[in-house]
Amino acid sequence: MEKGDLVPDFTLPDQKGVERSLSTLLKDGPVVLFFYPAAMTKGCTKESCYFRDLASEFAALGAQRIGISMDSVERQALFTSTNALDYPLLADVGGNVAKLFGVKRTVDFLKVKRATFVIGQDSRVAEVITSELNMNAHAERALEALAALKP
Repeated sequence: MEKGDLVPDFTLPDQKGVERSLSTLLKDGPVVLFFYPAAMTKGCTKESCYFRDLASEFAALGAQRIGISMDSVERQALFTSTNALDYPLLADVGGNVAKLFGVKRTVDFLKVKRATFVIGQDSRVAEVITSELNMNAHAERALEALAALKP
């Protein structure tokens, strides 16, 4: 997936086992979909908590934060409760959505590349953010992209 690409609809369970579809989420505003390699790891915890801490900034821009990894629903639930995360975490156990976005790694240990996609309500990718080492860059650059979407 690259900037300008149309994102096909997909459905995955969240940390509560509730099925979430991209098309339904987009009805409430742009979606910031961030892929992280593994719940309960240091870097992924830092990144996810930073998205949590910027809740009001994302809300002010009408955007929803959605985390996604190849972890199970149960692992996502533990990650959510351990870190008081206030947004959905999707369980892409088979990695099908990661493949769709081009972020699935061939090595199972690392699972996915750390990448964030800002998706406008038109289902098009407005921005792609990649950084394996700067955990805060994803949320900060997503906010900049969202601000640019505003008329």
